[in-house]
Amino acid sequence: MGKRSPPGDIESMSYDVRKPLSMPPPPSYYPPPPKPWFPWLVPLTFLANIAMFVFTLYENNCPAAIGGNRCLFYPELGRFSFQPFQENPLLGPSISTLKRYGALDKEAVVEHGEGWRLVSCMWLHAGVIHLLANMLSLLFIGIRLEQEFGFLKIGCLYVLSGFGGSLLSSLSINPSENPIISVGASGALFGLLGAMLSELITNWTIYSNKCAAFISLILIIALNLAVGFIPHIDNSAHIGGFVSGFLLGFILLIQPQFGYVNHKYIPAGADVKRKSKHKCYQYFLLIVALILLIFGYVSGLTRLYKTGPQVLESNTF
Repeated sequence: MGKRSPPGDIESMSYDVRKPLSMPPPPSYYPPPPKPWFPWLVPLTFLANIAMFVFTLYENNCPAAIGGNRCLFYPELGRFSFQPFQENPLLGPSISTLKRYGALDKEAVVEHGEGWRLVSCMWLHAGVIHLLANMLSLLFIGIRLEQEFGFLKIGCLYVLSGFGGSLLSSLSINPSENPIISVGASGALFGLLGAMLSELITNWTIYSNKCAAFISLILIIALNLAVGFIPHIDNSAHIGGFVSGFLLGFILLIQPQFGYVNHKYIPAGADVKRKSKHKCYQYFLLIVALILLIFGYVSGLTRLYKTGPQVLESNTF
């Protein structure tokens, strides 16, 4: 998705016009291209997720819990071996271990006041396959976004999108079924995809190949959402994270319109008509997105804590 660079100086064009030799070169009114941010937060998040997965395997200690002969790859991995394939087909720790260290559990969140699980579940993964799929997506999407927008905006986007995904996931969990937990950074990653789409919309004027960028991004999002319909995949977390990231993109990733020049790059006394920094539709989308995001978070939390205990009590009979 290419973005337009400022047009070149009109005086550089080739015309057969003789100018006096004493004529000074015209001043340049275009700022230098912005330097990309150094991406350190996304790689650090990548390492933190891997470290947390290794920690859960260490604490799980499959051989001590159920016997080494039942654990996968026990001779090679020892204490870090995986649970039996029938219990965890993704090659990872047990459900009880994940729940102990912060997996999303609706009963714990609602009845025991453990709201921190709405965020902690983002740093846990069910297995090696789950971890690799999410971390490759994080590096592929996140590094480019951090280079362009910086660590603060992308960090807020990642955490708030993950929270939105966890919130919708907790509202979708049916406590009458077998104990269900949810883990993974998928909600946050879908938030990054949603933010890429809203960033394309709100910064439409600075893109050169608009249609190609839009179509390719829609195809990527559709393919990723389609994966959520595979059994045992928490698609509600994907949708919640995507919607949260989509709204956050209008708020955090807004950029100046094409042709805007900061006053510090205009020479003193130059007669230049400056464009406004942002277009009216950008401000409109920002305000609407902020209202919808706050309403969604507040209404979701209200529904979770208002109806949660009643649902759980009604299912005990």
